[in-house]
Amino acid sequence: MNDKLQAVCDEVNTVIKGKEDVVNKVLAAVIAGGHILMEDIPGVGKTTLATTFAKSMSLDYKRVQFTPDVLPSDILGFSMYNAQTKDFEYREGSVFCNLFLADEINRTSPKTQSALLEVMEEHTATVDGVTRKLPDPFIVIATENPYGSSGTQMLPESQLDRFMVCLSMGYPAHEDAVKILKGNASHPIDNVREIITVDELIELRKNANDMFVRDEIYEYIVNIVEATRTNEMFSMGASPRGTIALLRMAKAMAILDGRDFVTAMDVQSVTKDTLGHRVKLSARGKAQGLNMDMAIRQLLGSIPAPRN
Repeated sequence: MNDKLQAVCDEVNTVIKGKEDVVNKVLAAVIAGGHILMEDIPGVGKTTLATTFAKSMSLDYKRVQFTPDVLPSDILGFSMYNAQTKDFEYREGSVFCNLFLADEINRTSPKTQSALLEVMEEHTATVDGVTRKLPDPFIVIATENPYGSSGTQMLPESQLDRFMVCLSMGYPAHEDAVKILKGNASHPIDNVREIITVDELIELRKNANDMFVRDEIYEYIVNIVEATRTNEMFSMGASPRGTIALLRMAKAMAILDGRDFVTAMDVQSVTKDTLGHRVKLSARGKAQGLNMDMAIRQLLGSIPAPRN
């Protein structure tokens, strides 16, 4: 990992204790140009993680706490009549930023959730028939509480598919929980420094996009995704968008590792995070006592990997 990227991780880790793997994968997703879904129980630091990344990477960010009464116009913007000019003027919504934090996205209405679809896929917002381009880079980090929590509803597959990765932080280890308590009084998030600029992030994205990939790696990625559609452990396989996401995340992991080529290990390290929310376990898989992590590990074990 180059010095700047390591410094970003170190800066985030001063606030988020003991979650180095999650921090690395969030950074990889940002470099890969994808959106991130943080799915976890309340209070483990999902929002703090997103805010810390925004500060350390000089990103203009906005946060919306999603509730049932949040409207599409709240995030996309709206036209307001100006009595002086006798004309309608457009007021930008909260998505006009570099990093949009959609907090507890599964608490809002399906209508508002669907308003994010164009934003996430096209990086544009359409209001009153006029399409406006969002700033570059544009990243959505959405958080959601587990299904079954009061007042939540499942995200549609079409929206889940637009998140490059789905990550979970989990509870901190005992030692990390003690560090969190000790650092709580000093508000460490207020002391986060800007490490890289937006221009440097754009250059990193270009380097990742232009990275050389061997034909064997392309074949390996396609084999993995195709296996999710035919393996009896899954009732729904990953889409072609999932194939692209897996490649882009593997390239970003190579960047973090300081390499200019992708290995099978890069692909394997992000397969569960990239495909886990795009596929569904079958009744047979559940009957065998498998969870998503176990099922994908078994899947990877059944597919020959190319030599690095």
